[in-house]
Amino acid sequence: MSWNPSDHDKVSAIKEAVACEFGDGVALLDLKSNIYFSLNSVGAFIWDLIQEPKPILEIRNAVLARYNVDAERCKADVDGLLRGLAIHGLVRLHHEELV
Repeated sequence: MSWNPSDHDKVSAIKEAVACEFGDGVALLDLKSNIYFSLNSVGAFIWDLIQEPKPILEIRNAVLARYNVDAERCKADVDGLLRGLAIHGLVRLHHEELV
């Protein structure tokens, strides 16, 4: 799967995934595949953010504002999580529409 979004492309969680709190994070169940996934507390924070389409840059900025993390590390980790979720079909990418 090709995953090369721009900072302004939006990402949203699929509605076919059910999330419940699990320790400090969340457990996700993909109702289409019946596969469970687990996210740590930062992943859970991001999952909560993307219940509605959010620009990738806005997601990164929210993580930077909430957690004490280097900007480059934040970008790599957020992009890695979103890529992983996309590979498993748990998020949708909404490309920025140029007007």
